[in-house]
Amino acid sequence: MYGSYTGPKAGAAAGVVAVLLLAGCSSSDGGASDGGGKDAPAVVDQQPKADDPFWVNPDGNAGRQLAAYVKDGEKGNAELIRKIAEQPVGEWITPDNPQEAAKGFTEAAEKADRDALLVLYNIPHRDCGQFSKGGAADGDAYRAWLDGVAKGIGDRRATVILEPDALLHLVDGCTPQEFHEERYDLLKGAVERLKQQPATTVYVDAGNAGWHSPDALFEPLQRAGVAAADGFAVNVSNFQTTAASTDFGKRLSAKVGGKPFVIDTSRNGNGPYEGGDPAENWCNPPGRALGEPPTTDTGDELVDAYLWVKRPGESDGDCKGGPKAGDWWPEYALGLARATK
Repeated sequence: MYGSYTGPKAGAAAGVVAVLLLAGCSSSDGGASDGGGKDAPAVVDQQPKADDPFWVNPDGNAGRQLAAYVKDGEKGNAELIRKIAEQPVGEWITPDNPQEAAKGFTEAAEKADRDALLVLYNIPHRDCGQFSKGGAADGDAYRAWLDGVAKGIGDRRATVILEPDALLHLVDGCTPQEFHEERYDLLKGAVERLKQQPATTVYVDAGNAGWHSPDALFEPLQRAGVAAADGFAVNVSNFQTTAASTDFGKRLSAKVGGKPFVIDTSRNGNGPYEGGDPAENWCNPPGRALGEPPTTDTGDELVDAYLWVKRPGESDGDCKGGPKAGDWWPEYALGLARATK
């Protein structure tokens, strides 16, 4: 809800990982091809490491869509979708096979001499039963799942965005009161467990500039363990501008010990949608655009990175004609790319 979504369909991660390890990670000339096979993904280069150390998955939905457009001779659509396919995006770890999935993504990233960007989205009572409902059955199941993710990461480099919406749904009352203490404990425990991995960076999700003020968030963020994390994340799966997100993040940072933060710029190029029902402006809004490309060179010492945490072109939910949350929607992806200056 409010801009988050499920990642790959349950059970898909293992298959994706197997393909990744066979496909390799980049092309030598930067061009797109179908790899010589009917269903092979388009091969795309990694971004320059100095500015963008994160791994580009050649077998993501955008990469496969690029391959299909190239194969069918749709040059215009191919060039549009390339704007997405050539950028690193978050890999949302599914409930099934977390250790295998985390291992596969981080190994593929390591092979390309890049960092994996992982999103953990499996907190119990997730999304208050709305479009992205689900999550672990209970606290013990979540801890076991999280332990699998950490073991899968091992000593490889990974940046983790921890549980989009989980904290904010405590603040706005969407998550029932009886689950609050457990959720704080799970978030804090997740930070501590992930930080046992020697090369893992952790950012706790902290909402967006259009949803509550820093005054309402800093104490919950502290209870969620941000002190032991590397920082926090803002604007995940949302559309607030980078300027608004930076201001919001700095005001929140000042209340949590000067912690740095990252901003999801995947779809904020045109800012938030102002039309329609305000309660659903976060869900597949029309006329949006890609934001700043992922980079660690933000020019601001408090902003560690601009990231594409939400995967552009994947649906927020079955609203405004979209498929279910997390499914690839090529028409929406093309719209984002077409609207990008």
